[in-house]
Amino acid sequence: MQAFRATPIEMVASAWRNRGLISALTRREVIGRYRGSVLGILWSLFNPIFMLAVYTFVFGVVFKARWGDADETKAEFALVLFAGMIVFNFFAECALKAPALILGNVNYVKKVVFPLEILSWVNVGSALFHTLISICVWIAFYCIEIGLPHPTLLLFPFALLPLVFLAAGLGWLLSSLGVFLRDIGQIVGILTTVTMFLSPIFFPASALPEAYRPLLGINPLAPAIAQMRDVLYWGNLLYLPSYLVYLFFCIAFACLAFSWFQKTRKGFADVL
Repeated sequence: MQAFRATPIEMVASAWRNRGLISALTRREVIGRYRGSVLGILWSLFNPIFMLAVYTFVFGVVFKARWGDADETKAEFALVLFAGMIVFNFFAECALKAPALILGNVNYVKKVVFPLEILSWVNVGSALFHTLISICVWIAFYCIEIGLPHPTLLLFPFALLPLVFLAAGLGWLLSSLGVFLRDIGQIVGILTTVTMFLSPIFFPASALPEAYRPLLGINPLAPAIAQMRDVLYWGNLLYLPSYLVYLFFCIAFACLAFSWFQKTRKGFADVL
C-alpha cells in the first residue's frame, strides 16, 4: 500500500509541486459554478453588491444600528459590517464545501497518482476568488461614499493569510471526516450559522458584557475580522505580536489537519 507523507514540509511541497493542477482545477471550479446561467461569472460581482445593499438597508435603516459614533452614517456602518462579512463568507464557503470534497470526487480516489490533498487548496482558491471580488466591491463603495481608502488597504492579503491556512486545515479535516461520517455536513452547517452570530460581525467586541468577552478568544474568526477591519476601514497597521500568534496557531492547525488527512486517506477507497 502506498505511503503518504504527513509532514508540514510535504504540506507545502505538495501545493508547490501541483500548483499548475491546483490553478486549473480552481478555474474549473469557479467557471463551473456559473456555467449555464444567463449572467455567468458576473454573478460573482452582483452577489456582494446585492448583499452590501441588503446589509445597509436592514441594519442602517430598519434597525438604525451604529458601530459606536453617533454621527456615523449608514454607509460607514455598512462598510464596517461588510468587512466582517467578507471574512465570514470566505470561512463559510470553505467550511460548508469541505465535507463533500472527497465524496464529490470519488473518481479521483480510485486514481493512485492523483494528489487528493490538493482538493482543499482548490476549495480555498475558489473561495479566495469570491473574496477578492467582495473586497473590490468594498473598495468601490468606500471610494464613492468616503473617498480614497487608507494605504493600509494593501495589507489585506496578510490579514487573509492566517485564514487561508485555517480554511485549508478545515478542508483536510472535514473532508476526511465526511467520508467516514456522512452527518458531518449537517453538523458543519449548523455550527457555521452559530459561528456567524457569535462572531463580532454585527456588533463590536466592546458591546459584549465583560464576562463574555473572553469567549472571543476561542473564536477563530474574531482575530481575522478585527485585522481585516483594521487594514480596510480603520487604517491601522496589523499589530504584529497578536498577528504572529494567530498565524502560528492557524499554520499549526493546518499541519495537524494535513497529517490527519494523509493518515486516513488510505481508507477512503474501502468506504467509497
